[in-house]
Amino acid sequence: MITSFFQYEFLQNALFSGILIGFIAPLLGVFVVVRRLSLIADALSHVTLAGIAASLLLEKKLTGFAGLNPIYLGMTFSVTGSLFIEKLRLVYKHYQELAIPIILSSGIGLSAIFISLADGFNTDLFNYLFGSVTAVTRSDLFIILVISLLVLAVISFLYKELFLLSFDEEYASASGIQSKWIHFIFILTTALVIAGSMRIVGILLVSSLMTLPVAASIRIAKGFKQTVFFSVLFGEISVIIGLILAYNLDLAPGGTIVILSVLILIITIIGSKLQRGFSK
Repeated sequence: MITSFFQYEFLQNALFSGILIGFIAPLLGVFVVVRRLSLIADALSHVTLAGIAASLLLEKKLTGFAGLNPIYLGMTFSVTGSLFIEKLRLVYKHYQELAIPIILSSGIGLSAIFISLADGFNTDLFNYLFGSVTAVTRSDLFIILVISLLVLAVISFLYKELFLLSFDEEYASASGIQSKWIHFIFILTTALVIAGSMRIVGILLVSSLMTLPVAASIRIAKGFKQTVFFSVLFGEISVIIGLILAYNLDLAPGGTIVILSVLILIITIIGSKLQRGFSK
């Protein structure tokens, strides 16, 4: 793959995009997991799928939409879904978790309708579902780069506020932190990361990259910053090795990345148990 990397632009796009995604998805995933919002990633990924299916349908039925990058409509749907989640959380104040399955179900329903109107699956949609090394364009790489810079900016400027909200929301609110707006910015950023990651990991698997590296790091980390470090490290290992294996073995990169993440999780679980056993 090293020789091919210097020859083919699509491999450069895939690897650079993968490195960025392997960094920002687990980084944001730490806050998602700690705040017990893991299912939000699943809900928004299915809403993103509806946007992708809608874009492919429009491209197929209307010539004016030919050549439109489906990621734009996918991002629009994802961000809209995040806004609806926030609205529903206010409607169901005592049952806020209901907002997630409502949006998830809506995303699945819309996806099924758009796919059926487009006369079923095609190669493009399959690539979005499970990721593709060859499908990543320079435009996709640029979009992911912009999203990565946005994530870094949000984490850098709002790290203290996100940290406090993650562990004690009541104390954070009492300290004068605008928890409503912080959460709003956070969920919008999450929606963009999910939409931006779909080319490499796939819509149906992108939530795994936000949670599995974090789950593995929790087993061995001794503090929050260590959890962030190991999450990003495991994410990068899974993505880079996953892309190399997917290219050489002609596999779906999303599935390969997720299985590697699962293997890392299993190793950390066994390793932590063995360590506790030896310490006794």
